[in-house]
Amino acid sequence: MWNIPNILTVFRIVLIPFFVLCFYLPVVWGHYLAALLFAIAGVTDWLDGYLARRWQQSTPFGAFLDPVADKLMVATALGLIVEHYSVFWITLPAVVMVCREILISALREWMAELGQRAAVKVSGIGKLKTLAQMVALVGLLVQPTGVLFIASILLLYVAVVLTFWSMLIYLKAAWPSLTKVD
Repeated sequence: MWNIPNILTVFRIVLIPFFVLCFYLPVVWGHYLAALLFAIAGVTDWLDGYLARRWQQSTPFGAFLDPVADKLMVATALGLIVEHYSVFWITLPAVVMVCREILISALREWMAELGQRAAVKVSGIGKLKTLAQMVALVGLLVQPTGVLFIASILLLYVAVVLTFWSMLIYLKAAWPSLTKVD
């Protein structure tokens, strides 16, 4: 169970309180450190999956905890930026993203109970959504101004579009099971 990919996944969860504390540090560089910790978490998300596949070290523990760690980090970051910016045009995409994650998690769990988990496996659009989301959140955690702020907001909205798109892909794949009459 304690292979390097799983240790990296647990490390992401352990980073969460440090990430939050750094965001609220009463120093100018606190938000930069928070953004760096979030970026490190994003890189370890990619790295743990890559290593698990490359070294054939996939485990049930890792398969369960990896998506949980991702959602915990992203939900925390979304909560921080919503609280910091306190404007509807950042809150709305954050709420959409959190709601989508809850819906898709429930859908995957339900499909797994039906023995059809593979029908809602992670898609390329889902991975692209995650990338756009992570980069946007790193940018917004830095609390930028000017072009970097605009680019971060644009990426946040790209992530929202990809969020809807990937959600539709998952729902379409599950639709036959959702509409099946017993």
